[in-house]
Amino acid sequence: MEPRPSLWVVLREWGRIGCIGFGGPPTHIALLRRLCVDREQWLTAREFEDALAACNLLPGPASTQLAIYCAWRLRGRAGALVGGLAFILPGLILIIALAAIFLGSPPRWVRGAGAGAGAAVAAVAVHAGWNLLGGSLGGRRIPWLRWGVYLAAGVVSAATLGPWLVLVLLGCGLVELALQLRPRILASSVLPVLPVLAAGTGGIPALVWVAFKVGALSYGGGFVIIPLMQADAVSHYHWLTAGEFLNAVALGQVTPGPVVQTVAVVGYGAAGVGGALLAALVAFSPSFAFILLGGDRFDRVRSAPAARAFLDGAGPAAIGAIFGAAVPLARALTETWQFAVLAIAALMLLWLRRGVVPTLLAAGAAGVAVALAGGQLPH
Repeated sequence: MEPRPSLWVVLREWGRIGCIGFGGPPTHIALLRRLCVDREQWLTAREFEDALAACNLLPGPASTQLAIYCAWRLRGRAGALVGGLAFILPGLILIIALAAIFLGSPPRWVRGAGAGAGAAVAAVAVHAGWNLLGGSLGGRRIPWLRWGVYLAAGVVSAATLGPWLVLVLLGCGLVELALQLRPRILASSVLPVLPVLAAGTGGIPALVWVAFKVGALSYGGGFVIIPLMQADAVSHYHWLTAGEFLNAVALGQVTPGPVVQTVAVVGYGAAGVGGALLAALVAFSPSFAFILLGGDRFDRVRSAPAARAFLDGAGPAAIGAIFGAAVPLARALTETWQFAVLAIAALMLLWLRRGVVPTLLAAGAAGVAVALAGGQLPH
């Protein structure tokens, strides 16, 4: 083990990852491993893998929690705060700036870029779900029937229930918890959730509730936040139009750093820059709290039967929700050329195995071409 780095080194290195971390959680995890295990040897490979396993059992963005945890291991609470903020802020600043452009009164070619990239988002959802499916199948600890029921529940709920999807994710986890462990554990798990579900009645409280769902009640990877936000942002509170929400998802994919920062675009649509910052604060706070208050208990979290049982149910449901999110995302398209872009994006991602960022950039370029040629753009 090498000596502990200074806070300045943590700021510099975690900030670097926050600036170059295009590609979502797999990229973040690979960069953190290369830094902390392979290059600097601050952590052993076993310590890193154990930390990743514990983060995968927690709700919220696992790669963000891993970045905060690694910094916490090196420099304690100060390191967690410095490293976590350095990892999050570069992408957050960029996505808020882009939100101001795309949600304002952009020139026609910018609208075209947004419409093109937004058209590909449904394919990105299917691609994200497909990538998670193999790992879930390989690590399956429950019977096929129950796993399939949870997966199907997530698909149907994301496609039809909108903001109530969070209840289905929690319900699947609690049902599996009850089946594997004693009923009294189920009762003690439900009660703390009930006051939370009563939150969010409109305005700023509603924005706080949506951001809290994203940061504290999402399981199964960054893209599961999309169905958790879409119905609230578009249909319920009308913070964004359907097309603007597609732009928000695309921006979250093409900017570096955590995908969860997509919630900042929703916050911007609700209440400007202040809303964006508030939404990001609420969404990322649970990740900091998990590490600052429970980082020294990660070994117990990783081996806790209750946590594993809950994730056995909530995990497949979350993957199903990612697949189901493609339905309302595709329904939001209005122009014929957008469906052609969607089909080509699906081919690039699922058949040609191109990356998400290049695919979205190509889709955006197609939208720019349509706009410059005088084609019809979504209203």
